Amino acid sequence: MIIFWVFVIGVLLGYMFGHFIKPNLRLRQAIQEARSTAVAALKEENKGVYRTIVTEQNQSSELVVEVRELAVTSGGQVKVDFLSAYYKNPAFRTRKGEALLREVRDLLGDYLPLTDIEWYEKTERHENLKKHLGALDDLHKQQFGS
Repeated sequence: MIIFWVFVIGVLLGYMFGHFIKPNLRLRQAIQEARSTAVAALKEENKGVYRTIVTEQNQSSELVVEVRELAVTSGGQVKVDFLSAYYKNPAFRTRKGEALLREVRDLLGDYLPLTDIEWYEKTERHENLKKHLGALDDLHKQQFGS
């Protein structure tokens, strides 16, 4: 008889763990992961595109560089970090990857004019992230009461 009751109690505890406790842990982890991703996206720096014409030996090509803002000086210059770069005319230069970024850094320097950089629009994206982040907080409060 004791074996029967131990079995029944084990089944009830297993049911409670499998249907109530474990899914709540997964939900809590998913909410925390989504929240951390949204916060990281909100803290993202300004990014933009800088375009210039490079001429060498009677050949020219447009150089397109994706940059990230690090700091703005009082003289209207922006200290940038180069994220990616490419030439519109692929036959102009054959360097790619890190070698091309080193070449661009040597060619342009660390500071670019603020007015020449086309910044990505991020106000709409940030509003959507804030709205979804609020919804995640509400869901967390609804599910867990904290």
